[in-house]
Amino acid sequence: MIEAAGLKFIIPALVVTIGFALLAAGKDSIWLLIVALIFAVIALFLIFFYRNPNREIPGGDDLILSVADGTILSVQDFENGYIGKGKKVSIFLSVFNVHINRIPISGRIDYVKYNPGKFLKAFVDKASDENEQTEIGLIYSSGKLIFKQIAGILARRIVCRLDKNQNVKSGDVFGLIHFGSRAELFLPSNVEVIVKAGDKVKGGETAIAHILK
Repeated sequence: MIEAAGLKFIIPALVVTIGFALLAAGKDSIWLLIVALIFAVIALFLIFFYRNPNREIPGGDDLILSVADGTILSVQDFENGYIGKGKKVSIFLSVFNVHINRIPISGRIDYVKYNPGKFLKAFVDKASDENEQTEIGLIYSSGKLIFKQIAGILARRIVCRLDKNQNVKSGDVFGLIHFGSRAELFLPSNVEVIVKAGDKVKGGETAIAHILK
């Protein structure tokens, strides 16, 4: 399946590819054929990038799932006024990862806040605070958490399809980040993080943490 938000990039690339291919055939031009092949490669990459594969969503209401595909950058202590003390889990998405974002746990959206900012490289720590991002607060059965979509040096557009007071289900698709980027989860102290730096995760499928009873 292809994410609909990617069609505005994929379709023009395919149209240009076909146009140059027809011109190359009509004029018997090797150079026009090379240009057509270049655009064909771009179109194929875009189709690959905007893929939206089916995921097996784990059962159980005690699991907090990854919001994105990628590599765990770090697991750090944090404290803020919304959650209190807890753990921040940072995920780096390369251009080769699936960029679809998924809900980490069933609950109700408490707030959605867009923060304009810079476009630093997504894997540097400063990107967490300084880069353009969307921050979402979610209330679930036994607490609340925050998750973020963070733009990177290439990712200049974030898509978030969530609204305040919206009920959401674990593993559901809620948006995406165009090209290389970063995602984060801010988890309260009553959960145990079960991933570490360097781990590979899949959005909506990999458990990031489980809720302590």
